[in-house]
Amino acid sequence: MKPIKAVMVIFLFAVIEPLLFAQYKYPFRNPSLPTDQRIDNVLSLLTLQEKIDLLGKNLNVPRLGIKGSGKIDSAPGSSGQFEGLHGIAMGGIGWQTHSPGGPGRWGGNSTIPTTQFPQPIGLGETWDPGLLQQAAAQEGYEARFIFQSVDRGGLVVRAPNADLARDPRWGRFEESYGEDPYLAGTMSVAFVKGLQGDNPQYWLTASLVKHFLANSNEDGRTGSSSNFDSQLLHEYYAVPFRMAIEQGGADAYMAAFNAVNGIPMTASPLLKSLTMNKWGFDGMIDTDRDALGNMVTDHHYYPNTVEAAAGAIHAGINQFLSSYQTDVKSALQKKLITEADIDQNLQGVLRVMIRLGFLDTPALVPYTQINADHVPVPWDQETSKTLVLHSTQESIVLLKNSNHLLPLNISSIKSIAVIGSQANVVHLDHYSGTPPFAVTPLQGIQSKVSSRVEVRYSAGGNEAVQLARTSDVAIVVVGNRPACNKRTDTFPCPDATEGMETVDRKQINLMPEQEKLIQDVYAANPRTIVVLVSSFPYTIDWEKQHIPSILHMANNSEEEGNALADVLFGDYNPAGRLTATWPESISQLPRMMDYNIRDGRTYMYFHGSPLFPFGYGLSYTKFAYSNLRTSSSNLSLDKQIEVSLQVKNIGQRSGDEVVQMYVRHIDSKVSRPELELEGFKRVYVPAGQTKTIEIPLTAKSLMYWNASQERWSLEKDKVKIMVGSSSRDIKLSKVIQIE
Repeated sequence: MKPIKAVMVIFLFAVIEPLLFAQYKYPFRNPSLPTDQRIDNVLSLLTLQEKIDLLGKNLNVPRLGIKGSGKIDSAPGSSGQFEGLHGIAMGGIGWQTHSPGGPGRWGGNSTIPTTQFPQPIGLGETWDPGLLQQAAAQEGYEARFIFQSVDRGGLVVRAPNADLARDPRWGRFEESYGEDPYLAGTMSVAFVKGLQGDNPQYWLTASLVKHFLANSNEDGRTGSSSNFDSQLLHEYYAVPFRMAIEQGGADAYMAAFNAVNGIPMTASPLLKSLTMNKWGFDGMIDTDRDALGNMVTDHHYYPNTVEAAAGAIHAGINQFLSSYQTDVKSALQKKLITEADIDQNLQGVLRVMIRLGFLDTPALVPYTQINADHVPVPWDQETSKTLVLHSTQESIVLLKNSNHLLPLNISSIKSIAVIGSQANVVHLDHYSGTPPFAVTPLQGIQSKVSSRVEVRYSAGGNEAVQLARTSDVAIVVVGNRPACNKRTDTFPCPDATEGMETVDRKQINLMPEQEKLIQDVYAANPRTIVVLVSSFPYTIDWEKQHIPSILHMANNSEEEGNALADVLFGDYNPAGRLTATWPESISQLPRMMDYNIRDGRTYMYFHGSPLFPFGYGLSYTKFAYSNLRTSSSNLSLDKQIEVSLQVKNIGQRSGDEVVQMYVRHIDSKVSRPELELEGFKRVYVPAGQTKTIEIPLTAKSLMYWNASQERWSLEKDKVKIMVGSSSRDIKLSKVIQIE
């Protein structure tokens, strides 16, 4: 470059650059600057008190014009966050009858209705990650709408729950996508992507994945330790979280109450050594409520909460869910932490805030138009209702169907007895919001048959038996009450078969009164259908032996009744699949606190015969599998092969099939499961037609954690690829060589 031109360029930059940036009062407002530079600028401007404030869930800095939380908390302890496991919670069972309200339409002590999907156990039973992504996107849209229209809550959504459902007694079983790490991880990735959206620069909302790590017991959870070896850490418990971060792009998660191998997760070195150093995580890490105090009173890991706060900050915690300010200030005074430590941690908080657009001029953020001035109320739209209906239809699992009792033919029956206290209610759970409407099973059936069939209803007792005896078909709806109905602090669940947050189940059978009702109704009418609307697996061995048709679906969907009626009468062909092993009896389960799944947990290590296996579910049609092929008979490091097969619908009804691909390591020299899910695909196959299914298999997915070398290793052995319709129904297999 000639000297005169160089001088001109320098002059132009000196004159024009200040003009370009003059519109920004602070450099951090300039979206064209690198993220780290914007973060450094914010930190340089914050007072120490403002930094401490940002360690809580109020993400507002009024002095700098930064707004990340509504003026009024969305629910106790939530502030700038929403609960959103299966619908945004803005007042409901678990969040008071009403949440504190904002101005205008939802002012005062108001509950804001929001779209409510089936519980995660039901969403998992769809085996349809694309559908989960759509459901999460609806949630994210509603969170934006509420935050920007009513000034409540924020844009951090506490979902998905990536914990693994290793035991059916777990009180929060309903919140998990299942017992398998690959399935739960795939579903978690989809949910994260839906919440965060597909804009390359901004998130719709931030997905706060919970609860890291190995959190699947409720009794004693605030002081218990989940103990297992490093191979299970990397190959089982951590897998869904790693997938959510690496594949889904999640940059926020919540540390669990429990300890792992004796160290409380709120102060665990795994937060840095695993998620940051190995997975590249650099965002927001929350404590769970009161976890700070629990490290002192329950875990007895620290002598006081000041040292506990310091330990949490050194571990990487940058968001405290409960009281923390006094302890953090004392830790600073005692020089247990420094302001530089807080600065380091707040980088993750600010990084999430930038992705949400909190540091930018609203006009630059594409999602700011989602508000009441420009957008109709989202939960009242037909698109929302259709999405919930489809999600609920896909989630229904047909467990048994003898003599083709289902689907029911409206033209051949004159009367139906709908029986059970569960039949005329849609139960919400502890993390539910309040739906704008809710269709019960009874209402759905009545609407479906209209005046063509007489529908009789009884909650139970002699009247129910008499109705069954005089009706063409009896439909008994049973299950659990996910909020336990009579919940109190001293007696949180009235029945040993119930469970919820803080309470593990003590039995896994149906309530005795429900069991008796089913038996009495069946004795009166052998054309009895049992609908199990539940948050957990149940040992329904008597029903499996005697009842001709059994369906399972999760609680909470606002379209529960309509979806059920569609399946009962054949307008929808069920294809849901179980995401956990259903045992025949509680005696098949290891003790609750045994976190070594090799002792008989999950389909990978289960001892004996299950009542229903992992991946199980029937259809109103039949499918034939053929022509299993692999693109190569060898697989080497960093490579993948394509596994293909043909699936033909050989029945009379069109429907979905869920093709599941498992692997078994034949000559492995290390501990391996008997079976591992490595791929699946839900596919619609019209009656009489054949579809070719392709599922990739990567060498990376076949690696094991080499504990002695602390790294992933690919073992040169033979691997048997198996495809089928469940973990116990393998149709085809083929062996490949790992090189």
